[in-house]
Amino acid sequence: MVEIKNKKAYFDYFIEEELECGIVLKGTEIKSIRLGLANLKDCYAIIKSNEVYLLNMYIGKYDDAGVFNHDERRNKKLLLNKKEILKLKNKVEINGYTLVPVKLYFKNNRAKILLGVAKGKKNYDKRESMKEKDVKRLIEKTLKNK
Repeated sequence: MVEIKNKKAYFDYFIEEELECGIVLKGTEIKSIRLGLANLKDCYAIIKSNEVYLLNMYIGKYDDAGVFNHDERRNKKLLLNKKEILKLKNKVEINGYTLVPVKLYFKNNRAKILLGVAKGKKNYDKRESMKEKDVKRLIEKTLKNK
């Protein structure tokens, strides 16, 4: 099963809350995702006129599509309930959070996006994350050697 993760999201942001949502795709886009030709790096979501859109997500072209192929970085609409959208809108506008996609995966043959409500990290926070990661790696290494 194809699962595309945004590893940089956890490095650059504190993920406060995660929300699963559907995504509106064209036929050639879904085929490209199934082949693993997608990337969530530098991707983010915005709320415009009470609808959530995913911007700057890369989905590679499907080779067998011919002239019916899709634009690689077109804006994609995310499918959420009205209550969920209003909740996200309040967090983004009032508290200064951003919406970052964390993971793209399939659930019951439908593409889903795990959208994170995130707060940006400062440089010293990133250094702390790197130190924690190094310590975990050292502990795992010593446990394997024993």
